[in-house]
Amino acid sequence: MKSQVLSLALASSAVRGVLATVSYDGAKAIRIPVGEDVIPVMKIIDQLQLPVWKGVGADGVPKANSNVDLVVPAEKAEEFGSMINGINIEVMHEDLGASIAEESSAADVSAEAVNLGTWFNAYHPYADHLQFLTTLQSMYPSNSEIVTSGASVAGRAITGLHFYGAAKGKPAVVLHGTVHAREWISTMTVEYVIYNLLSNYTTNTEIKGFLDKYDFFVFPVVNPDGFVYTQTNDRLWRKNRQTAPNSNCLGRDVNRNWNYRWDGAGSSTNPCDETFKGSQPSDSPENQGLSAFLNNIQATQGVQLYMDIHSYSQLFMTPYGYSCTARVSTANANLATGAARAIEAVYGTDYIAGPLCGTLYQVAGGSIDYAQDVTKAKYVFTIELRDTGNYGFVLPPAQIRPTVLETWQGFRYLFTNMVL
Repeated sequence: MKSQVLSLALASSAVRGVLATVSYDGAKAIRIPVGEDVIPVMKIIDQLQLPVWKGVGADGVPKANSNVDLVVPAEKAEEFGSMINGINIEVMHEDLGASIAEESSAADVSAEAVNLGTWFNAYHPYADHLQFLTTLQSMYPSNSEIVTSGASVAGRAITGLHFYGAAKGKPAVVLHGTVHAREWISTMTVEYVIYNLLSNYTTNTEIKGFLDKYDFFVFPVVNPDGFVYTQTNDRLWRKNRQTAPNSNCLGRDVNRNWNYRWDGAGSSTNPCDETFKGSQPSDSPENQGLSAFLNNIQATQGVQLYMDIHSYSQLFMTPYGYSCTARVSTANANLATGAARAIEAVYGTDYIAGPLCGTLYQVAGGSIDYAQDVTKAKYVFTIELRDTGNYGFVLPPAQIRPTVLETWQGFRYLFTNMVL
């Protein structure tokens, strides 16, 4: 294995040095159980205009017999308390602002070097993630190259790493994370795949077999503008940073913007909603770049595996999102189940496997439906990483390493059991 110290010329400050303009000080992240009657919880959300993390569809309606995770700002705490009427709520974050500060303060970077032994112990600024890719490529120049899949609204290149074994041009594995900007754990998980495969290629027979069998195209951050915004302005921002016609609200949900089953249930037409699908299919530059890149790889060498990495909920899912009755590929279903069990075997972290629509919620214009039916990738999955709601999107740095290690076993299961 090569040296675990990456020499970096870091252009950015550590995450802890960036002051966000949206304050969550005193806010609470709350889990509310929803019974058969969803109206009481929906009334609380609508009347108080509470940001929802999980548990409602694109129409804003909570899912019956489930849970809704939401944020209660400090100034609305008293009114919220008067409305819950004895509902047995669970507090995920007593002070969300304090949790965010603790999460960001753990960034382990310096102006001279990043030690790969500690890289997966902390979250990092966007510029450092780019340098992580550049330096890894420089460490393994004979079997890797920097690639891009277009640019963001602000002109940031969507940067990834193409790496391979003895030769390139084999069937491709395409992985990407951070399409939703606040899902920081997805960035780290995707980067671990890169690091683990490249650094062990010459010493681990199994990993050498993976790289000699497949080309890997891995993009840790495919929504760079949104990701930067979470580190400078609003930690919980989800969408890209694109303007919308006749609206002051910014952003499209890039994972509701794919040009397939775009105009259906499971997305929003309201530019202010977090699942805003855009004005037209694939009208976000991030989506245009990703879809063109994916289809080009399919045309030139074939896409063996496509995976879109998200958080949170601990789910390993197959197409489809647009319909809960569409036929599910048996091969996809079997691999998803096996990968979920492989993840669980590491630390006992429970994962549920199943089709996206029935397992999570309905999604229109989603990535995995496009990859399955338009690109026609052979195997297609999306994963929701840790956790199931103790911390939600603000997953403590102490959970980065166990998350990436257990998720690697899911990837390993796929790489081992996929059939060419």
